[in-house]
Amino acid sequence: MAHEEDDGRTGGDGVARRRPLREWHVEETVEVAVPVRTAYNQWTQFKTFPRFSAVVRDVEQVRPTVTAWTIGYGPLRHRFPVEIVEQDPDAYLAWRGLVQHPTHEGEVEFRPTESGGTAITVRLLLRPHGAAKVLIRSPGVTGLTARLVRAELVNFKHFIEGLGQEGGAWRGTIRNGRVQHDTPEPPRSRVAQWPVG
Repeated sequence: MAHEEDDGRTGGDGVARRRPLREWHVEETVEVAVPVRTAYNQWTQFKTFPRFSAVVRDVEQVRPTVTAWTIGYGPLRHRFPVEIVEQDPDAYLAWRGLVQHPTHEGEVEFRPTESGGTAITVRLLLRPHGAAKVLIRSPGVTGLTARLVRAELVNFKHFIEGLGQEGGAWRGTIRNGRVQHDTPEPPRSRVAQWPVG
């Protein structure tokens, strides 16, 4: 039987799962005319973001749950690591920035629409430090961030609808920042080429 916890939720498998963000500075939704599986599969191909994004310049896979994103406009560039903390195929992906000043958390949800497409919702929680806290409370900064997220979602919409199918997929599940394996790894001998008995 599942039970609620203050900082997460527990599924029938007893694994703690992250609750969707309770507070956020930005929430934007776009509907795309492809099935959930297609939209989700393409979204998880992070290295393709520069192909449709106006601000993402490069995405490098550092570890299975960590990517390094380079964003920028014109000659300005900013590189920062992001950890995927939760990922449920065809449903949900949550991440957190790993830099200290400023940082952010985000999530994206994928829901089927009645027309057979997908509603994609992105939420961001900005966690600035120092004087930047005042800026984040400003409606102008929040509005600018919301417009940027909205524009990026629309760019993704045009990209995936133009393709009509995903260009790849990563179908794994992540819990608490760790990739979950469907089957446990077999025991290994400490001596190469020796059978495990």
